Amino acid sequence: MKIIEKKPNQIVFSAKIEDSLANSIRRYLNNIPIIAVDELEIIKNDSPLYDETIAHRVGLIPLKMEKAEKAPIKLKLSANKEGFVNSGELKGKIKSVYENIPITFLNKNQELEIVATTKIGKGNEHSKFSPGLMFYRNIVELKIDSNCPKEVIDACPQNILKSENGKIIVVDNIKCDICEACIEVCSKKKKDSIKIIPTDELVITLESFGQLDVNEIFKRSIDELRKDLKDISKKISK
Repeated sequence: MKIIEKKPNQIVFSAKIEDSLANSIRRYLNNIPIIAVDELEIIKNDSPLYDETIAHRVGLIPLKMEKAEKAPIKLKLSANKEGFVNSGELKGKIKSVYENIPITFLNKNQELEIVATTKIGKGNEHSKFSPGLMFYRNIVELKIDSNCPKEVIDACPQNILKSENGKIIVVDNIKCDICEACIEVCSKKKKDSIKIIPTDELVITLESFGQLDVNEIFKRSIDELRKDLKDISKKISK
């Protein structure tokens, strides 16, 4: 496993792993318990949005998982100012991950007062309980013939090709996203002068919506997968 890029809520790495296993880990992201608003009591809503729209928006606000395992937790919001009402105005034992998610807009003399109740759930129940997303693709090997037209260098949107000593070489094959722009250029002049061959190594991108650290999401997804595999093994052994 090799880290390619790391950001606060995203990690990109390469690994020699079967597609089926990577897909299982991806699917089990939605088996990780996550806290989210499940019920909303709307005491007053003078905003231009329907109660149902307000409830939907509040439910999708990511909440921090720190000290939040013991749901239900009450969150309150009371606003009577002119302008946007944002997620950061929800008050309670836990906070929203992002404070500037718009909930609605209030004009002068309008009010919004709500009481939200959280619940621990899973993404396979509702998307508001999803901790993030994962996607992957094969790392490829590029085979370039000596008669490959030089136009492929400029045609590549990832800029992974360059000319060196009269030859076209690959600078970084990991960046190749198999868009086939190079093959399209070659097909007009010298067919099959460049070939894209998938390898058994994957580039995996994992993103967090903020409730959990991106590394924690990956670990918990694997843990949930292991639990189900153990249950299956026990049932088969019987």
